[in-house]
Amino acid sequence: MLPKELLMKMFYYLRLTREAEYRIERVLYRQGKIVGGVYVGRGQEAIGVGSAIQLRPDDVVAPSHRDMSVFLIRGIPLKQIMAQYMGRKTGVTGGKDGNMHMGDIRRHVIAFPSHMADTVPVAAGCALAFKLRGEDRVAMCYFGDGATSRADWHEGLNFAAVQRLPIVYICNNNQYAYSTPLWRQMAVPNVADRAINYGIPGEIVDGNDVLAVYEATARAIERARRGEGPTLLECKTFRMTGHSAHDDAFYVPKELFEEWGKRDPIARLTEYLMTREVATEAELQDVEARVLREVDEAIAWAEQSPYPDPEECLDDVYAPPLSGASGEGAGTASALPRLRD
Repeated sequence: MLPKELLMKMFYYLRLTREAEYRIERVLYRQGKIVGGVYVGRGQEAIGVGSAIQLRPDDVVAPSHRDMSVFLIRGIPLKQIMAQYMGRKTGVTGGKDGNMHMGDIRRHVIAFPSHMADTVPVAAGCALAFKLRGEDRVAMCYFGDGATSRADWHEGLNFAAVQRLPIVYICNNNQYAYSTPLWRQMAVPNVADRAINYGIPGEIVDGNDVLAVYEATARAIERARRGEGPTLLECKTFRMTGHSAHDDAFYVPKELFEEWGKRDPIARLTEYLMTREVATEAELQDVEARVLREVDEAIAWAEQSPYPDPEECLDDVYAPPLSGASGEGAGTASALPRLRD
């Protein structure tokens, strides 16, 4: 059995992720305080928690749009994330975006674009740098089942496999790529079956069991650190919502929601903690109260934060010149000419 401190930490991040995304999708978005796309991972929280919680501070992680827990575990403050969604100046991107298209290089979190498999070769590049430098670091890259049908996914996995790079690839298989069910986009029954084509291990994991995710990821990380190359983990789960906040998921059979709702990852960990007397009901209630308080405070802070000034819209968008820059301010993004000039 894992230490109580770690198990309680898992419970905390599961609940914090669920509550934060509930407020974002079901409250703030419907109040008109969030404009644009809202994508949450309700029902999938165990995948990010069980895996990212094992990484060292100097490891690199490339989350996707349903991996809120990964951003939180890596230390990005919840208040900054809430400000990010509300387009405030204090958000992770300084108000330049309004959803999960964010990252933090200081915390070794790679931002992702809308094309979900784009970070697969990028994460491989990070892992290649670790190998060339002889560093004891790993990269961890997340994506959905739909991403595995893109060319850059296959190219990235093949490169990582050939180079035997220290990387763990984690597929959040929630059964649907927007409205396309898995069986309509691939002929093999499992995403993990594709690993054999690259000569790497592929493992199917119960993505709604945070302990199963933890154990499988631990093996994959150890393998990567030993220099044995990448692993593909397929975490089977279900998207307990539409593709985004505006999607009512009419195309998903209702019985699937009922079936997967009985396998809720938070309920399963709660039962584990209670039946094995790891935690008391009072201890779990304390965590619940802490989560509600932190989410309330984060939202209040974000709502009080200012919007960015229009003049700042191009700051930090263009990289500085690599060479030839001189004079005061050279080498900073602000030294570049603005488009309006």
